Amino acid sequence: MREKSKYPSRREHTRPLQAREPRLSPPDAAGPAVIVSRRASDRLREGHLWVYRSDAEELLPALGAEGLVNGSIVTLLDTRRIPLGSAIYSAASQIALRKVSDTPRLSREEYLTDVKARALQALAVRKPMLTDGTDSCRLIFSEADDLPGVVADKYNDLVILQLLTQATAQDDMRELLAETFAVALSPATILERPDARIRELEELPAPNPTPLFTTADTPDTARFATVFHLNGLQFHFDANSGQKTGAFLDQRLNYAATARYARGRALDICTYQGGFALHMAKVCDSVTGVDQSRSALEVAERNLDLNRSQLKAQVDWVEADAFELLRAYDSDMEKFDTIVLDPPAFAKSKRAAEGAMRGYKEMSLRALRMLRPGGILVTCSCSHHVSLAEFTATIASAAADAKRHVRLLETRAAALDHPEVLTLPETAYLKCLITTVD
Repeated sequence: MREKSKYPSRREHTRPLQAREPRLSPPDAAGPAVIVSRRASDRLREGHLWVYRSDAEELLPALGAEGLVNGSIVTLLDTRRIPLGSAIYSAASQIALRKVSDTPRLSREEYLTDVKARALQALAVRKPMLTDGTDSCRLIFSEADDLPGVVADKYNDLVILQLLTQATAQDDMRELLAETFAVALSPATILERPDARIRELEELPAPNPTPLFTTADTPDTARFATVFHLNGLQFHFDANSGQKTGAFLDQRLNYAATARYARGRALDICTYQGGFALHMAKVCDSVTGVDQSRSALEVAERNLDLNRSQLKAQVDWVEADAFELLRAYDSDMEKFDTIVLDPPAFAKSKRAAEGAMRGYKEMSLRALRMLRPGGILVTCSCSHHVSLAEFTATIASAAADAKRHVRLLETRAAALDHPEVLTLPETAYLKCLITTVD
């Protein structure tokens, strides 16, 4: 007989919490509660907001309850049954509980009241970031704005909403946020857009494609595409396109910082739709943007057409695999004055971090060999599984192998509309190093 694997299946991982006969009911319980492990309670007291399924030990349902409904609000209890606050529950995700309040026994109505207050606070923080040259930003950044499972972006007069948990992807939440955005921002259209990967993990249905709000005469005539502005440059955005945006909002200040240093002949690896490339084209002599996605480069060309009057450089696009092209350029002894490396997340899990380091090192090694003395290397990582210290050490190792003297000019992170929570390291995902290479 085959020995049973010590690793549980996905079905076992995501089974709903089982109710047990409570030895001691939580005081004044008005709804379900979950006892979490000592490890989880210590993390919660230190300011973290998540409880993984393996740390949710016991469900104490209210009198007569049959168990938890997906998206329920539950009271968090430590092993001594001392309340730690309230959380939203997911029956599918490995993050079974996301803390939403220090107040235990929170009702759905109280939760929605808190959501509206926090959404208005987030908008008040973002409004000063919006100027004539930048009309787009992230409005709500999930846990970083005390709104787990809610992400919202503004692209000119369009607002794109993502509801990413079983507790937030509900009609009362949609109506509340749509009304809040409509009153505060007067957009042309508010649209809910799914994240396919998160929707699968949370077992969520696809949202209704009909706009949550529109100023058009009918939903059928609502606008789903616009031209938005970052740092004085224009970019196309289409809510029905394959990826999320024509220029990553979290890189906005890094785009501008790179333009302050860039010069001469520039190379932008993983340009996507031309974010770094077009900013460098304002000051460089020539810019080559590289991406393996033809559709992304087609949008990059449209973005180039929008901005030609502001650009100094000759810009061209190359459809190619980044690693293959860097190896070919290195072999051909191509030389550049500025190189930007902005790959997608190499490490989408902790187990993938080691392989990610090899990828970052190879890219950096090739780029360092290709830079002229005094050149600028801008290198980024958008994986929270790779720490800033690990990322910096990897670039240093590449510099040693390339026998180049690399000096750090700036260590940067995401733009201010993507705030980091010190007690939630997952929010500190974007790293950007600007260096000079001798």
